[in-house]
Amino acid sequence: MNGTIEQLRRRARGPCPLVSWTDEKLLLSYRSGWDGRVFEELVHRYEKELFGYLRHYLGNAEMAEDVFQQTFLQVHLKCDKFEPGRKVRPWLYTIATNQAIDYQRRNRRHRLCSLDRAVRGVGGDGSSGLADLLGVAACGPADDAEAAEQHEALRREVDQLPDLCREVVLLVYFQGLKYREAAEILSVPVGTVKSRLHAALKKLTESFSHVNLPR
Repeated sequence: MNGTIEQLRRRARGPCPLVSWTDEKLLLSYRSGWDGRVFEELVHRYEKELFGYLRHYLGNAEMAEDVFQQTFLQVHLKCDKFEPGRKVRPWLYTIATNQAIDYQRRNRRHRLCSLDRAVRGVGGDGSSGLADLLGVAACGPADDAEAAEQHEALRREVDQLPDLCREVVLLVYFQGLKYREAAEILSVPVGTVKSRLHAALKKLTESFSHVNLPR
C-alpha cells in the first residue's frame, strides 16, 4: 500500500506551477492526465493536516499512517467520481473518516481517539474555543503544571464522549471545519452537527465540573 502511494507521488517529477492551483483544479487535472506531480502536490497540501486529524481520531500514529495511505489510495481510485463544483477538502475528509471507521471496525482491540494536545478554539461559523467554553485555557508559564493537568483531564473527558459527538468535536474544534463542511463529511444536516456539538459541550462541561483540579 505504502509503495503504491509513493510511486504515485514520485512519478514524473519536474517544474510546474502547481502551488498556485486550487485543490479542485489539482484533482480534476490529475484524473484527466494521471500526472504524478499533481497527485504529489495534493498529498503535500493535506499531509500534516489530515494526518493530525487521523491521529486524533484513531489515537495512534501508526494506525493514522495506515489510514492516511489508504485515504489517498482511495482518492486515486475514486477521483473519477469527484463532482466538479464540489470542494475537495470536505470530500477528502469524508473519505478519510470512512476509512478510519472501517479501520476501527477491523481493529476493535485498539482504544479509540486519544487526544494528545489541549483543544484550542479554531472552530468556524463564529464558534468559540472549546477550552474557553470550559474555562481551562492556560494562563501563562507560571501555570504550566496546572494547565497540563487540566488539559489532561479534559483529554480524558473528550475521550469518553460517544462516537457521534466526538467526531463533531474533532472536525469543528481540532480541524477548524465549518458546520456545513462537518455536515457534509458526516452526511447529516447542519442542525444535527449543531445539536451534537451542543450535547458534547454540555456533557464536557458537566463532566469537567466534577474533575479534581489543582488549586
